[in-house]
Amino acid sequence: MPHSSSAKKRLRQTQKRRLHNRSVKKAIKTQLKKFEASVNGPAEELRKEYVLAAKKLDKAAAKRIVHPNFAARKKSQLARVLRQKTAASTGK
Repeated sequence: MPHSSSAKKRLRQTQKRRLHNRSVKKAIKTQLKKFEASVNGPAEELRKEYVLAAKKLDKAAAKRIVHPNFAARKKSQLARVLRQKTAASTGK
């Protein structure tokens, strides 16, 4: 346990930050699951879920809650699924 007042404050800040980061990561995981669940649905629903997931990933990467490369990789994977789904629905 910390002894100095500055170390105690740093511990409090770290705990608050950890809880916030965990909630943001959980929200990203939930949104990714919603995207996966809407793959079998209509294309416009999938597009909406993609936009929300990309937004959450971008915000978290900007604040360094998740690594920017992770966010870019996930967005690319989701975009590929979205592109395949829209191409299949238009019949090309």
